[in-house]
Formats: sequence, structure tokens, C-alpha cells
Amino acid sequence: MSILVTRPAPQGEALVSRLCALGQVAWSFPLIEFMPGRELPKLSPLLSSLTADDLVFALSRHAVEFAHAQIQRQGASWPSAPRYFSIGRTTALALHTVSGYDIRYPQDREISEVLLQLPELQNVAGRRALILRGNGGRELLAETLTERGVEVIFCECYQRSAKHYDGAEEAMRWQNRGVTTLVVTSGEMLQQLWSLIPQWYREHWLLRCRLLVVSERLAHLARELGWQDIQVADNADNDALLRALQ
Repeated sequence: MSILVTRPAPQGEALVSRLCALGQVAWSFPLIEFMPGRELPKLSPLLSSLTADDLVFALSRHAVEFAHAQIQRQGASWPSAPRYFSIGRTTALALHTVSGYDIRYPQDREISEVLLQLPELQNVAGRRALILRGNGGRELLAETLTERGVEVIFCECYQRSAKHYDGAEEAMRWQNRGVTTLVVTSGEMLQQLWSLIPQWYREHWLLRCRLLVVSERLAHLARELGWQDIQVADNADNDALLRALQ
């Protein structure tokens, strides 16, 4: 079994290194890369305007990393006033490391639906919420908070952009290397991978691979695209992916 990991650097490369150390054959094939978001310059004023009743949500490690770099450039620091939340454990650890504050996150699955079940987010009418995220993505968190009476503010901390490849050349390469398992961690990347690979290789190789994804929502999308052998990891971090691959 050869494994193709499509998540971006550095997490994708780190997962491949861990797999290889365990004797697996694995390759890194990042489908997207990251750059600073267009709204970073307004981050510090937004943070400083928040009060003790307000909320900050970090939706990925990348949002934390780009936000913290911007805060440092401006000689500022993470304010102590608002309550901090994250989409999952890895993001919470990243935010705690740079801010020093307690970060609330869902203990079960790292998705918006579970985050929104936290007791602290049930009676939040009249508060403001700053959501640190990338370009695009799901709107469920913002829509639900708005329905609960929260004023939602976004800050695009980073942008995802597709890496460009020759689809036929890559498909031939990975088929020749015996890749039979694919690791995909977002719907955007799953759609991109499907579109990248020409139809013949899609039918004779891509859709015949075992696919490891990180949510039931992604598994549903994969089934719609034509995959049949689909596994859902416990979470989106490398530890959970490694458990599933073993």
C-alpha cells in the first residue's frame, strides 16, 4: 500500500515523515498553499475593540499563525478580554501557545456542528464574535451565531490558493508508484483532486483508491463524486490520520 497525502505543508510533509518512519510508503502531494489574508491589517483594531462578553473563534492553525505574525509585526499582543474558542484541539494548542489563554474547543469531532454545542455558546445574544479564518469555507458557524443574536465579524487571516499541476502526468506518476490510498482533509481539495485527474485515470485509478477523509460531510461528497472505499478519521489532525492509516 502506497499512501498519497494531499494536505498542505507543513502538516502534509510531517504526516508523510511519520508514516515512512513506521515503514509505510507515503508521498506528499499538496494541493493548496497559503498566503496572508487581505483583512490582516484590520486584525489588531478588531481585537482591541472586544470586551469581556465577546468571543474570538480560530478556525484553523493557519489562521492562528498568520494572525499572530500580524500581531507581532504591529507590536501588539492577544487581548485578555474576550473568550477564545477554536475548531479543534490542534488549533486550540496553537492559539494557547501564542496567547497564553485558555481556549475552549469541542472534545469530540472538530467540526462547527460540535463546536456550536458547547454550553458557553448557547446564551450569547447581544455579544460580538470575531471569526479568524481563511478565504471561503463553511458559513454554518457564523449563520448559527447570528441566529442566536450575535454580531459576527470576520477577519480573513490567510488565503488558500490551488497549486498547479499537469493532471495526466501526476496521475501516471502516482499510479506507477502504486498509490492505493488517498488522504484528503477538505472538500475544496477533494473537488480539486477529482477535477485535476483526467477521466481515464479517474475511472481506472483515482476512484478505485481507498479514500481517507476527516468528516461525514466529506465522505458524502466523496460518494457523490464516485468513490466507494471511504474511511472517516476521528479528527483532522495528523495523530487521528495516522491512527486511521494504521
